[in-house]
Amino acid sequence: MINMKLHMKKDLTPGAAIRYWQLGAIAEDRFDVPDAPMKGEMDPFFFLTKHKNFIPHEYPCRTIFAERYRGKRPDVRGSFDAVRWWLPFGSPRVDLSGFWFRPTRLATWARTFVAAEDAGTATIRLGTCGGAVLWLNGIEIGWTAPYGRNLEAKSEFALPLKAGINEIIIFFDDLAERDARYFFQLDYLEGPRANVAVPVPIEGGVADAIEAALEGMHFDKTAYFSGDINLLFAESLPVDVDVNVAVEGDFMSTERFDYDFVLKAGDTHLVIGPSENAPADFRHFRITLNVGGFISSRSLGVEICHTGRQGTAPPVLSDRITEALDEVSEFSERDTVRAFARLASGRAGADTDAMIEEILPSIEDCHDCADFSLVPLIWSRTVWGMDIGEATRARIDKAILGFRYWMDEPGNDVQWYFSENHALLFHTSAYLAGHLLSDKTFARSGRTGAEQNAVGAARVRAWLDHFEAWEMAEFNSAPYFPIDLKGLTALAALSPDADIVDRARKGIIRLCEVIARSAHHGMVTAAQGRSYEHTLCAGRSLELSGVARLLWGVGWYGRRVHALPHLAVCLRDHGLVVPESLVAVACHQADEHQEWRFAQGENRFAALYHYKSRDFAMGSAADYRWNEWGYQETVLHLRLGERPEAAVWINHPGETIQFGYGRPSFWGGCGSLPRAHQFRGLAVLDFSTFDEQPDFTHAWFPIAEFDESTIRGRLAMACSSGGAVILLGSADLQLVEHGPSANAELRQYGRSTRWIVRVCEASGLDDVESRFASLEVEETANGSLVIQDPDYGAVIFRKDGSTEAERRVVSPKEFTVAGEVTMLAAS
Repeated sequence: MINMKLHMKKDLTPGAAIRYWQLGAIAEDRFDVPDAPMKGEMDPFFFLTKHKNFIPHEYPCRTIFAERYRGKRPDVRGSFDAVRWWLPFGSPRVDLSGFWFRPTRLATWARTFVAAEDAGTATIRLGTCGGAVLWLNGIEIGWTAPYGRNLEAKSEFALPLKAGINEIIIFFDDLAERDARYFFQLDYLEGPRANVAVPVPIEGGVADAIEAALEGMHFDKTAYFSGDINLLFAESLPVDVDVNVAVEGDFMSTERFDYDFVLKAGDTHLVIGPSENAPADFRHFRITLNVGGFISSRSLGVEICHTGRQGTAPPVLSDRITEALDEVSEFSERDTVRAFARLASGRAGADTDAMIEEILPSIEDCHDCADFSLVPLIWSRTVWGMDIGEATRARIDKAILGFRYWMDEPGNDVQWYFSENHALLFHTSAYLAGHLLSDKTFARSGRTGAEQNAVGAARVRAWLDHFEAWEMAEFNSAPYFPIDLKGLTALAALSPDADIVDRARKGIIRLCEVIARSAHHGMVTAAQGRSYEHTLCAGRSLELSGVARLLWGVGWYGRRVHALPHLAVCLRDHGLVVPESLVAVACHQADEHQEWRFAQGENRFAALYHYKSRDFAMGSAADYRWNEWGYQETVLHLRLGERPEAAVWINHPGETIQFGYGRPSFWGGCGSLPRAHQFRGLAVLDFSTFDEQPDFTHAWFPIAEFDESTIRGRLAMACSSGGAVILLGSADLQLVEHGPSANAELRQYGRSTRWIVRVCEASGLDDVESRFASLEVEETANGSLVIQDPDYGAVIFRKDGSTEAERRVVSPKEFTVAGEVTMLAAS
């Protein structure tokens, strides 16, 4: 006799997913294949997906894995043993996606129960990227084995349900290469009336309360600069709960901090601790609740920045250089960038050597993103090699000689060679490593160091040719400016060839100009080709904030950096001069407004429009891939006033899990890209989404970060320090009041949604509403969208992407890589 009190019972409607499961542990096993070279080159279009958001590049490990397993019954390993419970929080999938730095076989067991009112056959649909085997009541029903890298395939099965409780078990597995979409989704298409009944070791009502607590919990702030970090619950729990809080950084972070608490029955908030003692940056807090062996988790994210300790920036550049090196040396994550800063500032010694030793295994094993660590290591070894301990120095040399520097060298790793930023670091590393160890033999290529240097030099020059013609493939992207700066600063400092030094310096200055043009009070505020939740939902702790502080005296420092100390050393030691005129550009205070039009990416595939005053800034991608499946592109981004957190962007989520690993994710990128237009402070976004995607679009709208805001029906408005924005939806805008984005998210439901956006200078919302609340779009027979703006007059957004207004035509097809700046009178 089954005790139904010890079950979570959930409704199951035809067409809905079965969302509640027990989960086993994820089994992980390296999948090493024989070393072999690959064919291929940098792909400046890799994320311009042709089929959904599928990235086509395949590594030898996937080829061999597919030959062994694709289309064959999955290799079932282990057996079911529940270690935790999967609660959906709005997601139809059991989603265990993540990031694995080496090729890794994954395998997991899941179990649930369906209580059918009557016997009968149910039709279910199983979707997964990997393989899966399905059992019903101990009998194997079927299997699927598409094993397409991060590309979902779906299969239907018939389930002969008996009246009463039916056990469903799924074994699923896949090969993880870097970012892996590791999930399955089981849809109950049709069948007998039924419920999901998941067994739990506690009363079902208590389990439901745990679910409600995780569903509605959120932090009391969207960013912490001082004071306690408080976790709030919508309702109190009926029992005492053990709470584990694991604090992690982004997927490349090496740090994890664990804290254990007891949340007493009746409590509605948990004090995690002072933010001043927590690690800076945008951090993921993995909250795990445990009651009587019922264990479930959910992730939240929040920015932490130690602004109080940092204070204001020194007024003199030389002092800011010293400050930047001190900050990274003492407060950054323990990695080769921090070791570089310590060596550059006279902090050599055992602890600095230990930082290097802690990262060396990832370089020796050719982990993905090891190139990020290798460039500062080569620089450190070249300039301050004698300050490094002898044993550590010898290990560094061995790691340099054993590294895989490009696809044509044999290996079995999944390093990402295809993107523009990684390609720069691989070629820079090969070039500079070959020069450093010119008489040694590089193990994988078989070349001498001098030969490796020559090959690297040719590839660096080819990369510079492409960059000078088209600039950033991952256009205007906040997380990738520092990666390009990392490579270019190393070339500017260490290259033995004068032409490369000169071109690298010019590249650095150009990137600084693009940052300044796209910045509002030093903070990049613009459309971006690749973005992540942890780079959008943070401001002050982003590395570009630290770069702005170093160059222009405005900004703050985070904990993870890539190029900040490199830039500081180039300014200090290698003759780099960033024009002082960029200070006024980045920290715009003029009465006139700046209109900045430029293009990036090969063949100028991304046309970018940016408009700013001292009180607001807004940037967008013009005529960009309308109504296609997106990847990680943020199409429109704006800020108000001088507070970095007063930011708004609008996207279509690529997944419904917040702070997950999807590309696109909940906030980072777009599941479907909108038709987007902008003219000065006016923009319109038209989204048309696909049935298999989330059925809403949304805006990041952090109420607490504005001076004043209001949300009413189709209208939302906010103002901050003289800047204001009004959002007008085609349907009502719904404020999310519970969960990770409580009081910071506006949703507009529907497959077709429209957002009108208007930024302006205003001291209060009454004036904003009276001037702009009546804005509406007139659709013409020729496909144009026309808006009558009180300041600009008739603004005609044409179907070809161009805009006609104020007696001029702005055409994205005419945007140049060099760009054009127009200073316009405020309207």
